[in-house]
Amino acid sequence: MTSADETPLRVGVFGLLGSGNLGNDGSLEAVLGYLRAEHPEVVVDALCGGPEVVAARYRIPATRLHWYRGEYRTASRAGAIAAKGLGKLVDVFRTAAWVRRHDVVIVPGMGVLEATLPLRPWGFPYSLFLLCASGRLFGTRVALVGVGAATIRNRPTRALVRWSARLAAYRSYRDAQSRDAMRAMGVDTARDEVYPDLAFALPTPPEWGIPCSELVGELGEAPSGPPGPVCVGVMAFHGGNDDRARAEQIHRRYLDGTIRFVRALVEDGRPVRLLTGDEVDRPVVAAILDAVDSPLVTAAEAASLADLMKEMAAADTVVAIRYHNLICALKTGTPVLALSYAAKSEALMAQMGLAAYCHPAREVDADRLLEQFRALEQRSAELRQTLTERNLAAAQRLQHQFTALTAALFPAADHAHAHARQESP
Repeated sequence: MTSADETPLRVGVFGLLGSGNLGNDGSLEAVLGYLRAEHPEVVVDALCGGPEVVAARYRIPATRLHWYRGEYRTASRAGAIAAKGLGKLVDVFRTAAWVRRHDVVIVPGMGVLEATLPLRPWGFPYSLFLLCASGRLFGTRVALVGVGAATIRNRPTRALVRWSARLAAYRSYRDAQSRDAMRAMGVDTARDEVYPDLAFALPTPPEWGIPCSELVGELGEAPSGPPGPVCVGVMAFHGGNDDRARAEQIHRRYLDGTIRFVRALVEDGRPVRLLTGDEVDRPVVAAILDAVDSPLVTAAEAASLADLMKEMAAADTVVAIRYHNLICALKTGTPVLALSYAAKSEALMAQMGLAAYCHPAREVDADRLLEQFRALEQRSAELRQTLTERNLAAAQRLQHQFTALTAALFPAADHAHAHARQESP
């Protein structure tokens, strides 16, 4: 606890938070839950993409990440290009001033050290570099907590990401591949640990998780009654950072394959619930609804990972592409088939015992996908038991993550906790 004459620690959270990506916001929610439970005395605020959303939803002060409000719009006119360039200069001083006011800054999860989706070096990688450099300059501890990373080919992006990681005071990763990628890019990862994604720390209320057709007796027995709903998570997928030249071709193939798969489910009489993970995914939902004109296909309005988990807990099976859609299904114990666009999805599925149920998002073959889907459903009861066990292990590992974070960022509090444990009978 903080005594009356002590100044409370000032903790900042940083990232593309409140910008419409449910996975990013779920990672923030997990870290805020940790801070409020373990360090209620700290004062928290945010430097983020959507300050109005973060302030309203999480009740913490929030500041806009970029001075130039059109940062993520394509600048084609001379005035917009000049304003964006000026914004980059202004952000040097804005970021430094914000960091200097804090004792600790946490970057909560997210794929901040990867470029598996289209990414410009002077966008978020530049912002992250400013954060970590400012932290080193002013002695503010910057922690990259449970982040995703991947080897980056683009040289400017790779340099910014590498230096950001080097300048951070603490790093942990959401899978071993992320740590390996940073090591390959020249970062000393000898003291960096790997833990499950932060979203595994979010609550899963016990009343969720019994799908309407889960009338299963003994393990492996086929469910009785009509087949239940299928959740299909979609994405405005156009390939990765190295796929810009064929982005539309990749998107068309992904969308056509997904439409064919949804149509096949409907022909089998299966209700289909379409889910998103980011506001940019809505046109994909609209395209599927237009192509598969059936009352069996509906779309959910999810505003959080909690909303997604409610939808998935009521389903028999999930097919999803977004990384945190997969996590939501796994957390609720619902068998899920991953449309994989990056190694992180395959690593996650392997970690949770579903390595056999991945399908390439760039080459969606509806017939093959349907075969995998049916094979997954045949093992539903067995896989639900596996997921129960793996979720328990993930939760325990994340407790170790938060203990390590306290020791690294709040050493005085960690010492107080240890002293209290020693004195307890």
